[in-house]
Amino acid sequence: MDTTIKKIILYIFVGCIFVILVTRLVYLQVISVDELSKDSNKNAIKNITETPARGLMFDRNGKVVVDNRPSYTLTITPYQFDKANLNEIAALVNLPPEKLKEELEKVKGTNRFNPVKIKRDLDFKQISFLSENKERLKGVDYQVEAQRVYPNKFRASHIFGYTKEISEKQLDKQVGDYYTQGDLIGSNGLEQTYEEILRGVKGNKFVSVDVKGKEVGAFNDGKSDIPPVNGSDLILSIDADLQEYAEKLMANKHGGIIAMDPRTGEILCMVSKPDFDLAVFSGPTDPKEFAKLILDKEKPLFNRAIQAKYPPGSTWKMMMSLAGLGSGELTTKSTIVCEGSFTYGGRTWEDHGSYGAIPITTALEKSANVFFYKLGLKLGLANYDKFSGMFNFGKRTGIDLPNETSGLLPTQEYYDKIFGPRGWNQSVLINLGIGQGELLVSPVQLCAYSAAIAMNGLYNQPHFVSKIKNSQTGQEENFKYDSRQIDMPKSYFEVVQKGMYLVVNGSGTAKNIKNADYSIVGKTGTAQNSGNNHSWFVGYAPYEDPKIAICVLGENAGWGNAFAAPIAGAIMVRYLSGNSVDVFNENAGSGITD
Repeated sequence: MDTTIKKIILYIFVGCIFVILVTRLVYLQVISVDELSKDSNKNAIKNITETPARGLMFDRNGKVVVDNRPSYTLTITPYQFDKANLNEIAALVNLPPEKLKEELEKVKGTNRFNPVKIKRDLDFKQISFLSENKERLKGVDYQVEAQRVYPNKFRASHIFGYTKEISEKQLDKQVGDYYTQGDLIGSNGLEQTYEEILRGVKGNKFVSVDVKGKEVGAFNDGKSDIPPVNGSDLILSIDADLQEYAEKLMANKHGGIIAMDPRTGEILCMVSKPDFDLAVFSGPTDPKEFAKLILDKEKPLFNRAIQAKYPPGSTWKMMMSLAGLGSGELTTKSTIVCEGSFTYGGRTWEDHGSYGAIPITTALEKSANVFFYKLGLKLGLANYDKFSGMFNFGKRTGIDLPNETSGLLPTQEYYDKIFGPRGWNQSVLINLGIGQGELLVSPVQLCAYSAAIAMNGLYNQPHFVSKIKNSQTGQEENFKYDSRQIDMPKSYFEVVQKGMYLVVNGSGTAKNIKNADYSIVGKTGTAQNSGNNHSWFVGYAPYEDPKIAICVLGENAGWGNAFAAPIAGAIMVRYLSGNSVDVFNENAGSGITD
């Protein structure tokens, strides 16, 4: 009985082995023929990746602001390359031999017929040498790629961004397998945000090779080739002439400017100074030059228009006015008595003057601190946060650039965390009432806020890209952005608008930028700082039919009316005049403070 069982088990075992072997044979002979054929083709076909031209960028008037030029890139096909030529090639392109070896080592285990990108931006002499010695230098060749150029009289470096070789970290993290070693990828600015739109789709050219790796002709008569698809173009909202003018006004200064169409959220110009020359990144990037930019104490890579965050100073007083109206602590006809100072909890806060009982419009015109000290205490922190949040403070605006700050809108939870539940009191509301204290905002947040006031509470997402244009067909696609109505009566905004009008056109702090042709409205601000104060101006024009809203920040530039206001006024007049008028020198500071 035991013997019989053993025989049965043995037969079953042998039968299983037989079935496995037959199944494997069928798979190899029938099922996997196509797969094996593909693998065989891989070993017999040189796959040349054809890089598409990157999409261009145009300003709102159809002017090319980011273009391409042909650039020649050295490639080496590992299977064909004779290592005896390594030193010669390294010397030709000014690379240490060890670096060249390192680049080739990176692609071990990949398709040996795939050309590896070694060095970009070869000159005519190098190209000529490679062409003349093509037969001798097996596996060594060059490809034509597109290199970014900027045919402008301005930089806009923080708008456009740049391209750079993809890093190993980025390669490891990529979704899919689009990028390979040596590929360019958008970094910072619009190049990064719209990378997938700008990059296009790679093509493939297949070349048959013999057992020695020698090219013998086009595979399948070129019928299997996949042509590249060039990237789509971006139609931007910026005005190239206005961008140039704004950069000139901020030359050798520190700060940021951002102007937008309040009706749509389209950015008309954006400046961050100091900035940098995009030409540094348009070709092969010198590591020393890049390190110099990173270590520069002036922080030229830092985008002050969307990343800087400072107390808004008196530009915050329109926000306080709207919060007071929205909460019911104020009416459109309310007055608050403004003495020359305000005392609370044994501490005294000073003001610019003594104004008596004044309404919101006069409080804004005179920038009366006491009015807003008292209002801050009336509001309380909950109302303060509620209404400020309605204008996206403490949040990102959603501008189509990377690394935007959300600023800081302090809440009770924030103060409890920083100072402990009993470590702070209502006195924080006094400083918050005039845009000081822990509150931090960015220029783009203030610009969007000014635009929303101009439009009676219509808040539009700031953005640079208006349309996407198919570079093959010319077909354009409109981009859609968020737009929402802030839930406040129009009458509240009208009161605030009137106050802003008086700031410039009455006896207010920015009367030095009053313009007879265009009714400018706005508000100056001076943010206290450990060093020199920061200078602010927010506003829009024309008063009756707003077409441009603006925010100007001057780092350590002093009073808002002396630095920021004249620049803002000049830019608004420039735009409204069709870029034909320059009033900057006419609007020097008046000596009025804020």
